[in-house]
Amino acid sequence: MTTVHVPASRPSAADLSVWPASTTEPARGDLAVGGVPLTEIAYRFGTPVYVLDEAEVRERCRTYRDAFPEADILYAAKAFLCRAMAHWIDEEGLGLDVCSAGELELAVTTGFPPDRIVLHGNAKSPRDLDTALRLGVGRIVIDSPSEIARLAAAVGPDGHQKVMVRVVPGISAGGHAKIRTGTDDQKFGLPITDGYAQHAIARILDQPQLELTGLHCHLGSQITTVKPYLVAVRRMVGLMLRLHEQHGLVLPELDLGGGHGIAYRPGEPALDLTTLARRVRAELADACATAGLPVPRLLIEPGRAIAGPAGVALYHVLAVKHTGDHIFVAVDGGMSDNPRPALYGVRYAPRLVGRRGTAAPARVTVVGRHCEAGDILASDVELPSDVRPGDLLAVPVAGAYQLAMASGYNLVGRPPLAAVRDGWARLLVRRESLEDVRRRDVGL
Repeated sequence: MTTVHVPASRPSAADLSVWPASTTEPARGDLAVGGVPLTEIAYRFGTPVYVLDEAEVRERCRTYRDAFPEADILYAAKAFLCRAMAHWIDEEGLGLDVCSAGELELAVTTGFPPDRIVLHGNAKSPRDLDTALRLGVGRIVIDSPSEIARLAAAVGPDGHQKVMVRVVPGISAGGHAKIRTGTDDQKFGLPITDGYAQHAIARILDQPQLELTGLHCHLGSQITTVKPYLVAVRRMVGLMLRLHEQHGLVLPELDLGGGHGIAYRPGEPALDLTTLARRVRAELADACATAGLPVPRLLIEPGRAIAGPAGVALYHVLAVKHTGDHIFVAVDGGMSDNPRPALYGVRYAPRLVGRRGTAAPARVTVVGRHCEAGDILASDVELPSDVRPGDLLAVPVAGAYQLAMASGYNLVGRPPLAAVRDGWARLLVRRESLEDVRRRDVGL
């Protein structure tokens, strides 16, 4: 660990609106996060490297607890999970939403209480279900009719497991077609419109070892307006009313998922959490009063909104190429550590750190080192026109769905991740080495 003392000066709020709140400028052209200069992080751990601001993660957890004091907040582990992250989430009083036996076992072996964990997944493997039952997971979200019999058999006639049902409310919301999951034409959940959800629920009620505690829906990701959540509340309460009329069922829980949108570049919209909480509570109370049902306990599943803004990715420039009207700035990472631009066309705002660029700004495309034309990290962004090999670039809002989705493409190895807080930096996840790759290859 290293401790440093950084002055508290900050660049303009507009410049740093998408950076962690702890970001300061200890010297012209340099930035520090959590009291640690980014240049020091790059020097100590090499690049590419991911930086996670522990205080930012914890503060965002508390913001959710304060906004929804009566709800269970479950961090969506798929955004990013490591042992330290699970520990922070536990200490801040949140639950956990996992999608695999791997995520579940990592959390529980770190000490996370399994009864505060919810297991999701549209195609849970036998290992996923067996691990969940063995470790005593709090709830399992049933996503397809075939899971009902498999789960009931795995639980056994004398066992007991709390379950929820993932319902598709028929709502289109989200920042990209590939991350909209509330419509009937995708792989997740059971639709309301054709009665599929109601039929599956009736089957669950015939399994005494399965306790149905509530309904679940997840509309998608990068949702920046409140209205889709209000429509979802109405439709979910409408289904709860029909279940009450048909089966005398009163469900105590309603999970509205996550998908809360964040800004990746200054000026982009983000979901207003305070407005969301106020209006969802009011809509739920009104809908339940109209239906004559008690208000269920809410479950909320933020992932990106907690981890995303707390992370920064650091790269060194390897080459600068002028091709016609284009300037390509190639860095030592790319789609193997951040596939999101290639998958969803996401745009970032990289920044030169470590020196003050004195040249006029130029429009450039920041590209990765991989053998794909689509390996682009940031298109049409401004950097000093004298950007050159050896320069350090920092990319904010890098805490979610980047290292979590990293691949082994070109066998470059996945980057490390360091946590910063109060002037200290420590390694949480080490760099994947060529030796790691060789150990997995048993072909000779």
